[in-house]
Amino acid sequence: MHFTLLGRDGDLAATDLAQRYGYPDGLQSCWVRANMIASVDGGATSDGKSGDLGSDGDRAVFAALRELADVVVVGASTAQVENYSGVQFGAAERLARQRRGQAEVPPIAVLTRSGQIDRDAKLFHRTEVTPLILTSSAAADDTRQRLGALAEVLDASGEQPDSVDLRTALDLLAERGLVRVLNEGGPGILGLFTEADLLDELCVTVAPLVLGGKPGRIVTGPGEVRSGLQLRHALTDEKGYLYLRYVRERTPRGDEAP
Repeated sequence: MHFTLLGRDGDLAATDLAQRYGYPDGLQSCWVRANMIASVDGGATSDGKSGDLGSDGDRAVFAALRELADVVVVGASTAQVENYSGVQFGAAERLARQRRGQAEVPPIAVLTRSGQIDRDAKLFHRTEVTPLILTSSAAADDTRQRLGALAEVLDASGEQPDSVDLRTALDLLAERGLVRVLNEGGPGILGLFTEADLLDELCVTVAPLVLGGKPGRIVTGPGEVRSGLQLRHALTDEKGYLYLRYVRERTPRGDEAP
């Protein structure tokens, strides 16, 4: 396996990262990419937060993936634990997005069955773009009343009115032209996408750490799911981090992998 070395500051040129992580062309439906980080022994968090595992290189890849996305999807628990705010971009990133025909800043879309998100969260007050709240039929009206103009609340239920149906959620995003999906977790949300066979791509940063203890994995769920992946590239840096990009073996929903 050939590894490409990231630069001394932890990143390749922005244009190089954009080429390496480009989404498929001509998408008509959502392409779901997940980005996660784990220790060598599989721990998804340190001191309860995934961000505590990162490095300069990880942050560079994280920023590049966000720059390429139409929408950033996250679970309510992760949004609160990681203290999410809206995506922040400088002039260069905004220009690159304009040239690709994208909005200057992607929205954050939160998956939450209950709709219970604190009105005072940074997600609603440190953002240029109104967040999307993808919730259940049972919680939608109450969530709209409670959040008001702070968010756009969407009913993403399928046959079960007290839950969020992921295919319905993706259809709602696609209707808004938000087809380049970046899923930032957490593990439970990623497990739901995996179980529903809706995960097209997985980008994993492997931190050169052994955590031990009780940190969970990057994907959790009630049962085992086997989903074959193909390694598209492997990057590393001077600190020993690995940046792995996997795409699922079969091409989903009629779109071609890059």
